[in-house]
Amino acid sequence: MRIGVAGLNASGKTEVVRFLEARGLYPVSLSDVIRDDLARDGLEPTREQMIARGRSLRERLGAGILAERVLATLPADRNHVIDSIRHPAEVETLRRSGDFVLVWIETSAEIRYRRLRCRGRVGEEISFERFEELQEQELRNDDSGGQQLLAVREMADEVVENNGELGELHAQLQRILERHLFFRQRPSWDTYFMNIARVVATRSNCIKRKVGTVLVVDRRLISTGYNGTPRGVRNCNEGGCPRCASAAESGTRLDECLCSHAEENAITQAAYHGVSVAGASLYTTLSPCLICTKMIINAGIREIVFDASFPLGERSLALLSEAGVKVRQLQDEADSIG
Repeated sequence: MRIGVAGLNASGKTEVVRFLEARGLYPVSLSDVIRDDLARDGLEPTREQMIARGRSLRERLGAGILAERVLATLPADRNHVIDSIRHPAEVETLRRSGDFVLVWIETSAEIRYRRLRCRGRVGEEISFERFEELQEQELRNDDSGGQQLLAVREMADEVVENNGELGELHAQLQRILERHLFFRQRPSWDTYFMNIARVVATRSNCIKRKVGTVLVVDRRLISTGYNGTPRGVRNCNEGGCPRCASAAESGTRLDECLCSHAEENAITQAAYHGVSVAGASLYTTLSPCLICTKMIINAGIREIVFDASFPLGERSLALLSEAGVKVRQLQDEADSIG
């Protein structure tokens, strides 16, 4: 889960981040990308320098570049709070990454100016008139690379009023957590195991197609397999398979292929370690070929869940049906709890 925090200067974003961090969310800031860029040029991160450099980065590398760089560093197993969001393209980039909620902090100009003077940061010793000028630049900007906080505010999922006591702010944030974080749903078991199969596929050494398979009994993973040359044989991506090495046309010269398929490897790995696969469910990123289908039936596997269809798989599916093996293709889901 990622909660984005946006608002005008001195609206209270730091306090919001502090509150969420204390509840297990890891803090990151899009502004750190700009600070790092300025530091490489030996420049101080004054407010005006930050605004100018942010505009420059968006113009040169795309309006969502700050969010893209931050997302590239975030581990998938943590919840994060992300602040300093100042452009609608950054919101769109963060939303595409998965579960994301944008919180806008609404605070009056007078209160924000008083806070600004109290914190005494470098470059913030400005008059109220200059403060309002900078605010206008943040809110509306015809320059595609400039800050466009008015558009960001319109995209907010939640608006928090921060003109009162700290306790009032915290109470609003607690309600937001309860709506969006505490009752989040998990992926279904099908999606869970298929995602594992997709990761398994990345270990494949086949240069034509990477396939991954997992075998599951009672929602317990018992074996994995990916396609590639047999144990002790030169890898496919090192020239071990003559069919793949010669870039043979799809569906041709299959008698020259030395690679074992992912389903075959998952079954034989279980046998190698003395693990029964009878009654198992098989999750595979590609529906099985005819040879793997016969092995699946004789191994006693009761169900196959596949992602993509094998181009020559019609006969396999018919045989599985005749043998009473349940076959399902994974469908898009609403992330129901399994």
